[in-house]
Amino acid sequence: MPAVALVVDDSMLIRYTVCRFLEARGYTVEAATNGLEALQILERLCPDLIVTDMQMPKMSGSELITALKKEPKTASVPIIIVAGRASGFDDKEKRANFAIYKDIDIQTQLQKALDAVMGKANQHGAGL
Repeated sequence: MPAVALVVDDSMLIRYTVCRFLEARGYTVEAATNGLEALQILERLCPDLIVTDMQMPKMSGSELITALKKEPKTASVPIIIVAGRASGFDDKEKRANFAIYKDIDIQTQLQKALDAVMGKANQHGAGL
């Protein structure tokens, strides 16, 4: 059974890039444009990985991470942050497992992040 990922980003280009990258590695991918939409999806889905932007309308990535860590169902799900270089990480954001930056090759960073947070499960379960 393929691993499931939730990608949360208000940028259509970043969302598309990350979704296609994960799908090419065997993930089933759901996408949301903000944290509130992500929480609605999480009512019916228990992903193996969450990739989230930090600056989004309606609910930021930081607020989403706080909500995820409070919920037993999602508290231990690995989180990869996608952020602009200029944004500093506060304590909430440090609770994510990995951070990648929009102004550097996203696909190379995503591969390193997947290897780091998913380990061998990523290599076997996601078809790498």
